Amino acid sequence: MSQTGHETGDPTGHPHPRQALTAIFVGDFTMPRGLRFATHHHPLHQLAWSARGLLRIRTATGSWLLPPTLALWIPAGLPHATEAAGDTVMRSPYIEPASCPAAASWTEPTVLAAGPLLRALIDHLLRTDLDVAARARAERVLLDVLHPVPVTSISVTEPKDPRAREVARALAANPSDGRPLEAWGRTAGASARTLARAFSSGTGLAFGQWRERLRMQAAMPLLADGMTIEAVAARVGYASASSFVAAFHRIVGLTPRQYFPVRQEGGRG
Repeated sequence: MSQTGHETGDPTGHPHPRQALTAIFVGDFTMPRGLRFATHHHPLHQLAWSARGLLRIRTATGSWLLPPTLALWIPAGLPHATEAAGDTVMRSPYIEPASCPAAASWTEPTVLAAGPLLRALIDHLLRTDLDVAARARAERVLLDVLHPVPVTSISVTEPKDPRAREVARALAANPSDGRPLEAWGRTAGASARTLARAFSSGTGLAFGQWRERLRMQAAMPLLADGMTIEAVAARVGYASASSFVAAFHRIVGLTPRQYFPVRQEGGRG
């Protein structure tokens, strides 16, 4: 059921029978924090978007945290899991592949800008009183305003080596810990060189790169909650806001204010 009490599909995105002949239908789900739809896939393309709160989407190759200003294009057939990272309302268009040949090149998850027009169109297509012509016009406009933005997944993989994994879990619990590998080696019972090889072979990243991505992952929910950039920088291990912003931009592709413009306006960071 949607907030308005009408059925708009099930949590895995299959259409309600009365919507099955439309090119786009919108699933409307109220999701309390922590609610998770386990890994699944759809025969349709999905545009994962949160009207309120935060969505976390995970695939085999990446993880994305989406505020209302961003959406994620999930190609038909791609396995993914969806989680509410806060109290969330997900309004997610599901799109018949034959109706959008221009998006055929998006064969991987693609982050899209969710500007005011796209958000209004999604809400418009949620209505059940549109006639066929009005719905078709809105669907065409929605497909025309899908624009990718240069956002990179910030997922991190745990190393397989148990000693490196011990270090990884300790850093996940306290991302501000800035100890070098030599110090971690004394804790984990391995040389710095051994740990460095374990991180590189087990995650595909050098230790410093891995830790930086972990810090960005830890910073995202804090920024979304409205914490100032200065406070977030200190919480995740940066000596200054400017060094944190530079790292965020380098790794994610946008600055914190670009990623969370609504929550970061008005002097909140």
